[in-house]
Amino acid sequence: MLKYVIDRLPHTAAAVAFCACVATTASAQAPAKDNIPNLASINFAWLSGADWFDPPAGTPGHGPIKQDPDHPYVGNVGAAGRQVTPRLGNYKDPVLKPWAAKIMRESNEEVLSGKRAVGFAAQARCYPGGVPGQLLYPAEPMYFIQTPKEVWMIWQRDHMVRRVYLTDKHSETVKPSWFGESIGHYDNGELVVDTIGLSTKNSYIDNLRTPHSEKEHVVERFKLSDDAQTLRASVTVEDPDAFNDTLHLVQQWRKVKNAMLETVCAENNIDPFHQNLFPLPEADKPDF
Repeated sequence: MLKYVIDRLPHTAAAVAFCACVATTASAQAPAKDNIPNLASINFAWLSGADWFDPPAGTPGHGPIKQDPDHPYVGNVGAAGRQVTPRLGNYKDPVLKPWAAKIMRESNEEVLSGKRAVGFAAQARCYPGGVPGQLLYPAEPMYFIQTPKEVWMIWQRDHMVRRVYLTDKHSETVKPSWFGESIGHYDNGELVVDTIGLSTKNSYIDNLRTPHSEKEHVVERFKLSDDAQTLRASVTVEDPDAFNDTLHLVQQWRKVKNAMLETVCAENNIDPFHQNLFPLPEADKPDF
């Protein structure tokens, strides 16, 4: 009956209804049944204040791409009278293959030359963030739905839904898409997600516009803190066509009491000051 009702609801309403039904059941369970972390509830959400990845502490290997050292970043928060500056990736990082470095350099030059006011950012221009870039949505909460066969990750922003299928094999053929094909399993209290099949157009690893190829392979390990008040994702990104080494990234969220609001990114989000911002995504046909 639940599936019958959901199939006949609009996408957003279906997600909310499904979330409420499943999460109500999940919240009544013990904190971690069979060593499965309780990530889902209608009573709380996960919120991050960071739109960048941190490097993992004490882990050998290459961390995230950083800001270009020749152009330090100053954000809106904590500027304290200083001029706010744009995000410009360090295209000289030796981990980048030549073509990837070239794309980042050209993107930086567009901003430095004044051709564009800012570089492309999925959060600002209403695009999905890709994997792992979608993890960098700050200020608005993220929710989980956990069922025996799937885990859903739902962002309040545009109610974007990413599905993780709890199986041990990828499909033989995967058509590239924004979130690719994510399969997952639980391992010692962690949700482990393995993703391939990621499209490349307007899709980046981070907000510094670090590109990737269709060979990108991402593994995320989501783990609760001992008091279950924070959630941490340890991420590895492998892409032999784009990087000379594996990237190791970390993102964290804190638990907050929150009910999902309706937010629509693209409404009135235009370019009123003629800054040559990247255009918003537009559908060429209705989705119904």
